Amino acid sequence: MSGPGEAFPGVVELNVGGTSYSTSLETLRRHPDSVLGRMFAAGPRSEPPRDGKGRYFVDRDGQLFRYVLDYLRTDRLLLPAGFPEKERLRREAEHFQLKDMVAALSQNATVPQCPQCGRATLAPLQHKPAGETGDSAPPSPAKQDGKKPGFITIGYCGTFAFGPNGVTDVKFRKLARIFVCGKVNMAREVFGDTLNESRDPDRGMPDRYTSRFYLKHTYLEQAFDMLAEAGFALASAAANGTGYSNVQTGPGSTGGVHEAERAWSHYNEFVFQRE
Repeated sequence: MSGPGEAFPGVVELNVGGTSYSTSLETLRRHPDSVLGRMFAAGPRSEPPRDGKGRYFVDRDGQLFRYVLDYLRTDRLLLPAGFPEKERLRREAEHFQLKDMVAALSQNATVPQCPQCGRATLAPLQHKPAGETGDSAPPSPAKQDGKKPGFITIGYCGTFAFGPNGVTDVKFRKLARIFVCGKVNMAREVFGDTLNESRDPDRGMPDRYTSRFYLKHTYLEQAFDMLAEAGFALASAAANGTGYSNVQTGPGSTGGVHEAERAWSHYNEFVFQRE
């Protein structure tokens, strides 16, 4: 048992089913009667289990927990349009004993869409806070979701895969790795367990910046979809051209396919912003 003097840190690191999350202690205590509210309550309590890295471990669905955490932050439930796992998410909400979230997910009415971000919106059954009026300008999608604004940069080194006939047998795009640069907690929020942190030597605070993360897959469109779901939009892009190498790819070349792929190597970078 932990005594009342052994307080939790202000920023709590969670491992939910193998997916890392960072959030404030205030967020976890927002619903005192919920499972998380009781788990991280002040005063005498049972110490929540920890994983090998010292993060508090919660044995639930790590991918769906992002929606639970969003709800805790904002008391609103925002889902992507056509969200296919509504029933599974409802069971997660029941486990965490979030009654209003369960009620919102149990509604049978057609789900409206947020006009700013095009995402399906399910609002809990509750009144607006005192003093809130409808005269103010509509908040940005990120603020409406309770998410902080910021930037994430995606970069990749790529080429084209060639067959034995050289340039006459061009196959498909070939990516070596997709790099992720930005704030650590923001990258974890967006990419979840698809993020590889093994090359980042700095294990400091989650609000630090890094340029050493990369994704466990090489699908650009999957990364773009995850950024869009998190409220990011493309702000800028830059690229170098291909075909500028002095490497020979025709008759007389000695490297064959490998020389052809080097000749078409390129680097692209995309900057995404959440306002």
